[in-house]
Amino acid sequence: MKRKALLIHSSDNAVVALTDLQKGETVQADGRVWTTAEAVPAKHKFAAHALQPGDAVRMYGVLVGKAQTAIPEGGLLTTDNLKHATEGFFIGGKAALAWAAPDVSHWQNRTFKGYHRADGRVGTANHWLVIPLVFCENRNVDVLREALEAELGYGKKSDYRSLSRQLADAHRNGKTPAELTEMELLPPSAAIASRRLFPNVDGVKFLTHNGGCGGTRQDAQALCGLLAGYITHPNTAGATVLSLGCQNAQIPMLMDEIRRRDPGFQKPLVVLEQQKSGTESELLTSALRQTFAGLAEANRLERRPAPLSQLCIGLECGGSDGFSGISANPVLGHVSDILVALGGSVILAEFPELCGVEQELCDRCADTATAARFSELMSAYNRRAQAVGSGFDMNPSPGNIRDGLITDAIKSAGAAKKGGTSPIADVLDYPERVTRPGLNLVCTPGNDVESTTAEVGAGANIVLFTTGLGTPTGNPVAPVVKVSSNTVLAQRMPDIIDFDAGGVITGDTTIPEAAEALLEYVIRVASGETETAAVRLGQDDFIPWKRGVSL
Repeated sequence: MKRKALLIHSSDNAVVALTDLQKGETVQADGRVWTTAEAVPAKHKFAAHALQPGDAVRMYGVLVGKAQTAIPEGGLLTTDNLKHATEGFFIGGKAALAWAAPDVSHWQNRTFKGYHRADGRVGTANHWLVIPLVFCENRNVDVLREALEAELGYGKKSDYRSLSRQLADAHRNGKTPAELTEMELLPPSAAIASRRLFPNVDGVKFLTHNGGCGGTRQDAQALCGLLAGYITHPNTAGATVLSLGCQNAQIPMLMDEIRRRDPGFQKPLVVLEQQKSGTESELLTSALRQTFAGLAEANRLERRPAPLSQLCIGLECGGSDGFSGISANPVLGHVSDILVALGGSVILAEFPELCGVEQELCDRCADTATAARFSELMSAYNRRAQAVGSGFDMNPSPGNIRDGLITDAIKSAGAAKKGGTSPIADVLDYPERVTRPGLNLVCTPGNDVESTTAEVGAGANIVLFTTGLGTPTGNPVAPVVKVSSNTVLAQRMPDIIDFDAGGVITGDTTIPEAAEALLEYVIRVASGETETAAVRLGQDDFIPWKRGVSL
C-alpha cells in the first residue's frame, strides 16, 4: 500500500501529506495513527498533536514556526495559524561533526570526458563567450549574435514563426478574433540542426546584462569578478569582451579579477573598446575577425577522460514544493556526499534559504574561522533585508506557499538537504571562486537565476536544479540538470525536466537508488553524450547579482 503521510524526523510534530487527504481520513506513519480534522492537500502538513498559541512546530528535527492559534490534532497548518520562527545559533569552538562517508568503491575509477584546461581544471563543455563590460555594449553584442549564431551552426530554437504565419494567413482570409483564439494550429517547425563550423566548440554564448556603470564602485567590482569567473571557467575556451571606455567597470579591473582567479591565464581573450575603435563598423569588424581566430584555436581542443573528482557541481532549487525537501533535495544531497567522498567539489548557495539550519551548518564547518564567516555573512545579509522592511521570512513565493512551503524555515530545512551531510570545507562570498574540494557554501540570493549565475561564476561545471512546480532556468556556460520532486510534474512538463525523483515519494525507489541513477545521468551530460532540456531549448539565463536585497 502506498504511503499517505510522512513524519520526517522522530522529534517532528508536523506530518507531511503525501496525497490529498479527506477530512476524517485515518493515516499512519512512523508507527503512529492520526485522523485528519479537515482536508489536507498533498504536500501540506497537519499537526501531529494539538497545539496552543506559541507552541513550537518542528520539521526535519528543527524549529520551523510557532502556532498562532489553537490547532487540533490532524489540523491543517496554514499561513494563518503558523508563523515563521527559528532557533538562534552560536559558534562554540565545536569540531566538525563526524562524517560517515558513503561507500564510493563503485565510482572510484569512473571517468567523464571533458576539456582539460591549463589551470588543471576540466570543463564539461567548450564555449566561446561574447561579453559586454557595460550595458551600453548590449546592442553590439546582439549584432554579433545575429552575425555569428546561425552562420556557425548554433541556431537551433524551434521556429514559432510558423504559428504566426498560420494566424496571419487566417486573419487575411477573414477569420474573426473569436475564431483566431479557437483556431487549430500545426505545431511549430522543428529546428533543423546545422552542421557546426567548429565541431569541438559547443556554443558561442552572449552574456548581456544591465551593469557596468551607475550604481556603486562595489557593483562594478563585483560584476568584473563575476565576468572573470566566467572567462576563467573550465567550460570556457576563450572570450570576446566589448567595452565602451568610460564606464565604472574598467578593463584593468576585469584583468585584475582574471589574474586573481588564474594567475597564469592563457586562454585567447579579445578585448575591444568602442571609444578607441571609432565607428561601430570598425569595432564589430575587428571583433568578428579576432573572434573567428579564437574559435579556430578553441576548436583544436578535444574531450579526454577525467576523474569524477574534477566535477564541481552547483546545487540549486527553484519553484520548490512541499515534496522538494523529502525527494529531489535529499537525492541531490546523496549525490553531493558521493562526489565529496571522491574528492570533488559541490556548491550550496541561496543563503536566505538556509534560515533555521544555521546551527547544523556551523557545526559541520571544518573549523571555527569557517563557521564564523558563515555566521557573519548570514547575519549581515538578514540585517540588510530587515533594514528595508523585509527579512528572510519573506522568501517563500506564492507558488511555494500554495504547494506547502508556508514558512521560510520549512522551505530552508528542506532546501539545505541538497548539501548532504559532509563537512563544510569553505565559505565564500559573492563572487569568489571555489578552490577547495568538498562542500562549499557560497553567499547568493535565493533568486533562481541570480544564484545559478553566481554558482557557475564560482566554478560549477554542471548544475543540479530541483523543482516541484517547474521552471525552465538554464545557464549559458554550465549544463543545468532539472530534477523534479514529483512524477506529476515530470509528466506534465517533460520538455523541461531531465530526471524524475518522484519515485521517492511513491515508494518506488529509495534516495540512494535515485542518487546513483542521477549521477550516471550527470556523467553522460558531463561527457557531452546527453543534452539537457535547458541546453536543447537554448535557455541561457544570466543575471548578475547587483549586491543588495534580493531574496
